[in-house]
Amino acid sequence: MEAQGYVNTSAGMQRIHYSGLFDFDSLYTAVVDWAKNYGFMWHERTYKHKVPSALGAEQELEWVLSKNATHYYKYEILIWVHIYEMKEVTIDYNGKKKALINGRISFRIEGRVHWDWQSVFKGSPFRKWLGKILIRGLEKDLSSIHWDTLTYRVLNLHNLIKQHLDLQTKKYEYKGYLKEN
Repeated sequence: MEAQGYVNTSAGMQRIHYSGLFDFDSLYTAVVDWAKNYGFMWHERTYKHKVPSALGAEQELEWVLSKNATHYYKYEILIWVHIYEMKEVTIDYNGKKKALINGRISFRIEGRVHWDWQSVFKGSPFRKWLGKILIRGLEKDLSSIHWDTLTYRVLNLHNLIKQHLDLQTKKYEYKGYLKEN
């Protein structure tokens, strides 16, 4: 292992595909709130809006959620959102007008654990050698604590999005695994 780098979580790339009516504004808010609740910084890296065709508009977004877990480890969750055939629809919900989107949406969610994110072990050959020794010593810590924690965070976020799109039951099988609320 290199002294600096990252590794993907054991959850791998999580994907969600949905077609139909959805409330993108509330979904967006739910993801940002989730990030704040778990101490992640939320950043929208990319936003592309393509010219609408007869089928509707197309949007591509890339969100990055990052959290400095320790002085050596950093968590990063990457979310790619792609909306196809997007058309705004206004519906009457409990006597109030509500704007929804009709179209297809897909999510890709990936978790990464970065080590030496402050580049402490970069530069001189001695620092690189010291970094390699440290990562060998912390490899068990990386796999047993940090990979697991981030894996269950990714699965929790995946579950939140699925519940928001009404693709899953209200029960979450990994709830409470990290002994949190």
